[in-house]
Amino acid sequence: MRYPDLEIDLLRAFVAVAETGSFTAAAEVVGRSQSAVSQKVLRLEELLQQRVFTRTSRALWLTPEGERLLVAARRLLEMNDGMVRQLMEPPAVGRLRLGVTEDFIPGQLPRLLARFGRLYPGVEIELMTALSCDLLTAYDEGKLDAVVAKKDGTAQRGRVIWREPLVWLAAEDYVFDPAEPVKLVMLPKPCTYRELMVSALDGVRQPWVAACTASSLMGVQAAVAGGLGITMLGRTFVMPGTRILEVPEHWPVLPMTEIVFIGEDAQVEDLVRPLVSFLTESLAHEQTLARVA
Repeated sequence: MRYPDLEIDLLRAFVAVAETGSFTAAAEVVGRSQSAVSQKVLRLEELLQQRVFTRTSRALWLTPEGERLLVAARRLLEMNDGMVRQLMEPPAVGRLRLGVTEDFIPGQLPRLLARFGRLYPGVEIELMTALSCDLLTAYDEGKLDAVVAKKDGTAQRGRVIWREPLVWLAAEDYVFDPAEPVKLVMLPKPCTYRELMVSALDGVRQPWVAACTASSLMGVQAAVAGGLGITMLGRTFVMPGTRILEVPEHWPVLPMTEIVFIGEDAQVEDLVRPLVSFLTESLAHEQTLARVA
């Protein structure tokens, strides 16, 4: 029996719908109209002679066949994209000393690096993770080829590759008491988060005390989850045991935090270029999903 050939663009549309939960959101992800995405999914179902989604007027979800297809479709798309990259780009081979800040989408970073390793098996990454200030110092001293770091608000170098809103984080059972000084969980100086917290609370004359100073962002998360106090971090740092705190209306609106890539002019440019391309494409997809989630 001859089975039908599955078209990559049909699978890409299907995966986008499955990940976003709607045809409208998927259309933004793949850069097509909603009707075009719908037609691609219908065409895929015709080829497979099976329904991949169950639809109602208000929602849709994967059928059991759709769930099995999603796993295979993701593998096929990754293989397709990797093969096209290998054919259209010269192979990247060598060692790249990369510094990545702890601020950078902690839940997604391992998956992104693993996928980059599969797409570019010839690149050996020597990875250093630390606070942004320490990474920038190492970069300036020539110990790193490229850095993914938090923009410090003064330096203008680097390309912005990620933006997300800052939020106040607290333990799930935290109760805000306006009559008491706010207990803060902080990183040691110098720290942009620390400075923003202090200036935000001082600006509205909100009393505060430093309840805990942690040496790492993981330590800050643990202290907050344990109920030692609240802190200010990017939205992606919400973890089990913590929640975004609804603060009084007179507290100021928090700014966005930005992550920059520094090192595009490195001597190992042939290794940095594919990494920059991979990160910008992957993160653009991640942020589209975040907007429509």
